[in-house]
Amino acid sequence: MITALTIFLLTYALMLALSKYRHLIALASAALFVALGILSPENILPAIDYNVILMLAGTMAIVSLFIESNMPQRLADMLLARTKNVCWAVVVLALFAGVISAFVDNVATVLIVAPVGLAISKKLKIPPVPVIIAIAVSSNLQGAATLVGDTTSILLGGYAHMDFLDFFVMDGKPGMFWAVELGAVATIPVLFALFRQHRDRVPRQELAKVSDYFPSILLIALVGLLICASFIPDKPAITNGIICVALGVIGTARAVIKRGVGAAVAVFKEIDYVTLLLLAGLFVVIAGITEAGVIDAIGGAFVKLSAGSVFRIYTLLVFGSVIFSAFIDNIPYVATMLPVVTVIAQELGVDPTILYFGLLSGATLGGNLTPIGASANITGIGILRREGYEVKVKDFMRIGVPFTLTAVLVGYIFIWFIWR
Repeated sequence: MITALTIFLLTYALMLALSKYRHLIALASAALFVALGILSPENILPAIDYNVILMLAGTMAIVSLFIESNMPQRLADMLLARTKNVCWAVVVLALFAGVISAFVDNVATVLIVAPVGLAISKKLKIPPVPVIIAIAVSSNLQGAATLVGDTTSILLGGYAHMDFLDFFVMDGKPGMFWAVELGAVATIPVLFALFRQHRDRVPRQELAKVSDYFPSILLIALVGLLICASFIPDKPAITNGIICVALGVIGTARAVIKRGVGAAVAVFKEIDYVTLLLLAGLFVVIAGITEAGVIDAIGGAFVKLSAGSVFRIYTLLVFGSVIFSAFIDNIPYVATMLPVVTVIAQELGVDPTILYFGLLSGATLGGNLTPIGASANITGIGILRREGYEVKVKDFMRIGVPFTLTAVLVGYIFIWFIWR
């Protein structure tokens, strides 16, 4: 157990220090667990959650086609055409980023919506930094709303065998979607207060043209089929993954027919292979520390710390996750903590759902506390840097801290009273 824990902590430290190589570090760590005999070779392939890998790969392909079609830009323009002034425009753009990110990767969402925010800022000669930050934190918030909204949601869905509809209604109770949406609604007054001085009118402009409506149909079909799959009893574990990949293949094949092989190359380039390899390595690492008894030991330590109180452990999970995710990537954190949460629930003799939702809420929203806490934030800051703007930590936290604390507190209270 000591050897396994040492390797695991070293893996985490290296992933923090060398973030560009974290997928290689995870794979090397997985190989080390096998080489040392902590995990047997025959347990490598069963340790990997192929449903999660396939869901991510298929969704990434569809999203790349959706972005290329210019439909997100069209939707943003339609929303802006109905706003009264810049303050409203920023709030609407932030909320729009949240809605998109419930179905599209957070980084992709920022790449979609941020150019609109920059254009408005330039036309009205207002600072673009707070506008882009608002878009980034809002997109990061709503990634936890649906099964396909964020990698952490897909991880939870795969681990806990949750379907698309379970995020809306589970066991006859409101699911994670409603906790996130209530948090989003609660942040609206925060955004209005932050941008209250910007009262200039938004200039009218021509709506962006959509080059292809088929990717939008694919995205709608993805949601519809995942909902339908929720009703299939005893379905194969990789059903959702097959649906996502199949639709991705259909979209790519059609793009090839219309535009040639180069279209397929463009789609394949947009798939985030680094994240896929990272997850594959992490699944094996987690299987290794589970086999060594590390997960059981960590779970037992949490139970002792909470003195057997479900409320204490729930509170610790939510706000501890917020703090951790403000500084480290939430993907390896959630992947590690899911089996720990299961052990905690077993030790306390309770349904783990409330702890799963608390973990997802804190880990997803905690990234909004700091500029480095979420990929969406890093992407937004990168866009600003290319435009010649440097983002200071205090500038980010002026928006990120009140936004995060408001959303987390509302979700925390909602999840406890519904699932306690």
